[in-house]
Amino acid sequence: MKQNLSCLHPNPGWGGIESLSATSSVSPSATDMVGKHCILELYDCDHAKLDDEAFLRDTITTAAKSAGATLLNLITHRFEPQGVTGLALLGESHISIHTWPENGYAAVDVFTCGDHTMPERACDVLRCALGAQRHQLKSFLRETPAAVANAQRDPQIVAAAA
Repeated sequence: MKQNLSCLHPNPGWGGIESLSATSSVSPSATDMVGKHCILELYDCDHAKLDDEAFLRDTITTAAKSAGATLLNLITHRFEPQGVTGLALLGESHISIHTWPENGYAAVDVFTCGDHTMPERACDVLRCALGAQRHQLKSFLRETPAAVANAQRDPQIVAAAA
């Protein structure tokens, strides 16, 4: 069975892409934007909000909706004595957050694929909701190399565990 996956994930476990090997002479020039990736550092945040798992779940959900993304699943974990990690699985990729309430700090990662989403809006929601007094936002485009985007690929055979 042949499939052409020209969107979202350049190589999700598919074999038969010899042109991308280390000895390849093909230059992986980017042709299409797959999505945008934002890395957000939040400083001097509200300590109580950084340690409130329910608040963070609601805020991540709001952030995903604000970005125009499709929330598929949300998992969070509160650590003892403090701190929360959250991961939102989006139809378009993900949002993650890791908090250090004792330092008023949160590390956020927002990656959305497609041209209909706006990850910066998710970052704004999180920044405002957590009351960050300072922040640093880095964003960059994720681009698909032409050799991957246009390649015919066969599913890779994975051996069953004995």
